Amino acid sequence: MNHWIKKAFILSLITIFYNIVEGLISVYFGAGDETLALLGFGVDSFVEVISGIGIAHLIIRMKYSKVQSRDAFEKTALKVTGTAFYLLTAGLVIGSVLIIINDVKPETTIPGIIIAAISIATMYWLMTSKLKVGKALNSDAIIADANCTKTCFYLSFILLASSGLYELFSIAYFDILGSLGIAYFAFKEGREAFEKVRTGNLLCNCDEH
Repeated sequence: MNHWIKKAFILSLITIFYNIVEGLISVYFGAGDETLALLGFGVDSFVEVISGIGIAHLIIRMKYSKVQSRDAFEKTALKVTGTAFYLLTAGLVIGSVLIIINDVKPETTIPGIIIAAISIATMYWLMTSKLKVGKALNSDAIIADANCTKTCFYLSFILLASSGLYELFSIAYFDILGSLGIAYFAFKEGREAFEKVRTGNLLCNCDEH
């Protein structure tokens, strides 16, 4: 049992540190190349770090007792996460409008293509690994975390599609559509975070995504 809990904790740390690195790189290139989709993807990664810290805290608790509900720290992390996702949603929508008004086009979206491809592979590995650990521990919380990783997986495909299409056709609306796609998922993640705080539920309604 302790072996699987240790593995779950290691996976949570990998998730946190990967998202930090991914966020820094994405924000750097997103701001420098004026691609809103990549910038939003990077900010989303930072928000996922906050969520990941809450998950790591939950796994530590699992080592000492059966976890049946979220404690105060985890609920606070969810509130911060939910608020950040809502702010990201608003920022991406406003940013998309300003880009249309000012007719801004990304210089290049090649970094977005590379980052998205790496993220797809990483998120798939994390998702399947967490699911395996969650089933071994018979833990709804870890299985939920594995299922919620699907959102990051979907976001990576959105970034890959919007970046790839822009690089092929140089039509700014592809980057805008990618930004709005990320905004859509950010809004749903924010809403789900506050729902978890309200109910104390350990599960993730990821099938809704």
